[in-house]
Amino acid sequence: MEYEDLDRLVFNSDSAYKASIGKITEEEHWAEMAKRLRRPSSEANALRDEFFGGDALDLTLIAFLRSLKPRLHTGLISNAWSGLRTYIVHHKFDDAFHSLTISAEVGVTKPEAKIYRLALEQAGVQAENAVFVDDFLENVEGARAVGMSAVHFRDTESALRELNQML
Repeated sequence: MEYEDLDRLVFNSDSAYKASIGKITEEEHWAEMAKRLRRPSSEANALRDEFFGGDALDLTLIAFLRSLKPRLHTGLISNAWSGLRTYIVHHKFDDAFHSLTISAEVGVTKPEAKIYRLALEQAGVQAENAVFVDDFLENVEGARAVGMSAVHFRDTESALRELNQML
């Protein structure tokens, strides 16, 4: 199987969407992935770990968020499954955020306007005073549609340059 096919299966399948809006747990999604790949359900966790094995935290971006936190509200809006909050706490970067808006917890995904509005309400920030960063253009456009400024993330250096100009 090509990586693009596996990526599509993991992130764009029916179970991925259900996990993203909290209809099923992340564990149930990975059990479905094991089933679809004709692997024993006992291999679901290993499949997940192997799939995400090359991912790394962007420590420069996390440090930047931590530097902003004393003077600005920092928040996360993520299309993510039920395990994201635990992941963030486990990897010790929850201190970079005042608030976390995770799609599996709120039942709606980006680029739907409702998730941005929920995050703004949670943060106590007006849309015109918020800056949103995302690597998917449709999510950037979704944020702009509710009145937020937004940066299309392509790489850390250019995103930080843009953010520093805006802030």
